Amino acid sequence: MATNITITDVGPRDGLQNLARVLSVVERASLINSLIKAGVSSIEIGSFVSPRAVPAMKDTDSLFNLLEVNDNVDYFALVPNLKGYQLAQSIGIKNVVLVVYASNSMSNSNVGITMKEAEASAIKIIKQAIIDRIKITATISVAFGCPFEGNIDPAVSVDLIDKLSDAGADRLVLADTIGAANPRQVSSLMNRLTEKSDPQFLGCHFHDTRAMGLANVYAALESGIRYFDTSIAGLGGCPFAPGSSGNVATEDVVMMLDQMGYCTGINLSELLS
Repeated sequence: MATNITITDVGPRDGLQNLARVLSVVERASLINSLIKAGVSSIEIGSFVSPRAVPAMKDTDSLFNLLEVNDNVDYFALVPNLKGYQLAQSIGIKNVVLVVYASNSMSNSNVGITMKEAEASAIKIIKQAIIDRIKITATISVAFGCPFEGNIDPAVSVDLIDKLSDAGADRLVLADTIGAANPRQVSSLMNRLTEKSDPQFLGCHFHDTRAMGLANVYAALESGIRYFDTSIAGLGGCPFAPGSSGNVATEDVVMMLDQMGYCTGINLSELLS
């Protein structure tokens, strides 16, 4: 089994978007640079969403231009639609995150369209990204549980994975957006997916709402998953998902993986400093 684990720190995007205080572009850049110093080589720096909807993500283009070009670091940006994708592409971002939804209620709450419309938009962007040579990570929001509709039928997530994979997405991430999942549920779904898809193209994004974030990471590990979204200091939460609290903390995941003999390339002492 592979011992290398890829961790994408989503703190500069998912972690900051729900804070009461809006950080300046310089402060956001400082956070990103501190993560790079600690050895984090995959970072979600921000999103190209309306600043009226998410003020904390304003001027992500200016933020990207402040960051040093680093061949050893992948910068990711979330885009909600084709316009957001075009903005990201125009400034040279090479890794884009799309979000689709496992429930209509969450899709309507977050982006004001149905889950089918969000799916169609994502597939259109993926096809364009292939032409533009931009890598796409497609994240399935509320893959395990929705704040409005409760538990999600695993077949919904499996169907979305199949469609996005066929469209050409480079990576597919299952997101426990409100921290509703439990380890048995994670094992069941991820085992089902890894039986039909190469685990290297799959990932997980857990929140720690019910103190099960690390347990769910472990369950996914046991299913062969080697890619995880985490957030420095456990920051995070979706402003459009009631009950969503912070992400599983990067430092907690790195400590657990280090002790289990996995390699993340991240210096825990530096991360905590």
